[in-house]
Amino acid sequence: MPSQALPGFRDFYPDELELRAHIFRTWREVARRYGFEEYDGPPLEPLDIYTAKSGAEIVGQLYTFTDKGGREVALRPEMTPTFARMVAARANGLRKPIRWFSMPQLFRYERQQRGRLREHFQLNCDLVGEPGPLADAEVIALAIDVMRAFGLTEHEVRARVSDRRVLRSLLTAAGVSEAQLGDAYQAIDKAERSRAPELAAQLHAAGLGDAAIEGVFAVAAIRGRPALEAALADSPDGGAAAPLFATLDALDAMGLGAYIDVDLSIVRGLAYYTGTVFELFDAGRTLRAICGGGRYDGLLLALGGVDLPALGFGMGDVVLAELLKDRGLAPAPAANVDVFVAAVTPEDVPHALAVAHELRDAGIACEFALGGQPLGRQLKLADARGAGRAIVIGPDDRARGEVVVRDLAGKTQAPVRRDAVLTALASGAAVAHTRSGDG
Repeated sequence: MPSQALPGFRDFYPDELELRAHIFRTWREVARRYGFEEYDGPPLEPLDIYTAKSGAEIVGQLYTFTDKGGREVALRPEMTPTFARMVAARANGLRKPIRWFSMPQLFRYERQQRGRLREHFQLNCDLVGEPGPLADAEVIALAIDVMRAFGLTEHEVRARVSDRRVLRSLLTAAGVSEAQLGDAYQAIDKAERSRAPELAAQLHAAGLGDAAIEGVFAVAAIRGRPALEAALADSPDGGAAAPLFATLDALDAMGLGAYIDVDLSIVRGLAYYTGTVFELFDAGRTLRAICGGGRYDGLLLALGGVDLPALGFGMGDVVLAELLKDRGLAPAPAANVDVFVAAVTPEDVPHALAVAHELRDAGIACEFALGGQPLGRQLKLADARGAGRAIVIGPDDRARGEVVVRDLAGKTQAPVRRDAVLTALASGAAVAHTRSGDG
């Protein structure tokens, strides 16, 4: 029997699952705060739903096979094609703008590294049907507010924002032709990870002259709104930045401007982005991007046959979990139970079972020893489970119609009438030390 999970896949032990659950709860809470509705789709899709979007070269990154019906299928590597199909199927009946989110598990056969595995969970938030800059600000704000909900400040997370329309304007002004824009975008996208001479050689091979190449590097180096405004002053299409500036102004009005860096090296390598693009990084840049997205106004038409403006982002759990652990923001291990019910003698066990079931019916997590154990061992188990209180039932207590409630942290205890146990627990009152009873 294999001793470990497949490479790039994870086992989630209880403490690790608690972190994942914390991430899921926060994602869901913030998305719903923004009025987004949750949806989901199948983890297995026809292969051509992905090749139609990304080309045949993506097949090497997929978990794909022929099913028993002879269909070429793949485990989903992303959610956008499924999302596009679902929106297209009901586009006429959906109130616009559509605000949907999902938290799918995704699969890609890629080289593993810190922050990248072959499976991960991802928060996908998409807003469809609104072309204006307030929609862009809304989606970026949602991504930032997820960070804030985890306790991450502007000193720990940065949102790097750019715009494909601005890039196009500046690059064409620098002498890059329409046919060469794709090569220029790729060079800018790689500017922080590759050496300039290598990128220059690639641009030369694509037909760019020295002046145009210098212009590409100058655009990639633009940081901050003042620098962008200065660069646009000499551009024949300076108005291309109006949507971006409106988005930035809206984020300032929301009080989130401190998180934003205008950064024209952000391109988002995917060819379908048409406007605002952004990525979230840890401020120290020790990890991969936490989140990335932007406006993709033509993609729903290409994938689903519905011509609607759209934008969105994806945020994976792997990098986010690394960041939360690095910053000491991962949740402390949760207590398994709230109350431990202990029986002093074998004759007390049926009464302990009755109390335990009564607590569970009331929504209180509780446990009791499944085998005969001395009271001391039962109370040690209660400590190990993280129980805040123990209910001890012994012969003398039963004779008085009572149980003993112990505060395991405060090391105090008090008798409580058997018929008032739920009331005593719900009150949260401190347990005063009176006497030991049978315990």
